[in-house]
Amino acid sequence: MKKILTIPMQKEVLSGLRAGDALLLSGDLYTARDAAHKRLFDLLRKGRKIPIDLRSVILYYTGPTPTPPGRPIGSAGPTTAGRMDSYTPFLLERGLRAMIGKGPRSNEVKDAIKKYGAVYMAAIGGLGAYLGRCVTSCKVVAFRELGPEAIYRLGVKDFPVVVINDGTGGDFYEATLKRWSRAGRIRR
Repeated sequence: MKKILTIPMQKEVLSGLRAGDALLLSGDLYTARDAAHKRLFDLLRKGRKIPIDLRSVILYYTGPTPTPPGRPIGSAGPTTAGRMDSYTPFLLERGLRAMIGKGPRSNEVKDAIKKYGAVYMAAIGGLGAYLGRCVTSCKVVAFRELGPEAIYRLGVKDFPVVVINDGTGGDFYEATLKRWSRAGRIRR
């Protein structure tokens, strides 16, 4: 059963999410890929203000594609989350509590997710065109010069994700591999 959630989510809602939960998100997501992460990291390390409040946003690892006529955005598929792993523990320490990407996270990131009570969710790779149709608005909010790697605010409606890592240490990928291994469907 899918849970329908409105963004921004209260801390109590985030802390109640568990690995494997299927969600439909509605509200605002903020995009951030490699270049935006580096900018955020560098600004925070220098003690400077950043253009978003990490405590109240969900960062979606995507870079919007050219916009077709009549749409706010083109394809909006997830980027591999591991590319942000070198910055993620630092951002979690400074208040970030939710991220969306694709693929597994490093052990260091999973430990930080647990330590700070955060969640990592995955959108399905290969569904960029479908996910783009869940976007109702798109506006650059920071680092315009980075083009598709700028930070955009995306209004979304019924945006599908699955919780992969939760604040209790749950890992949907690992649990699924174990379950399938026990069933004899995967050999490690």
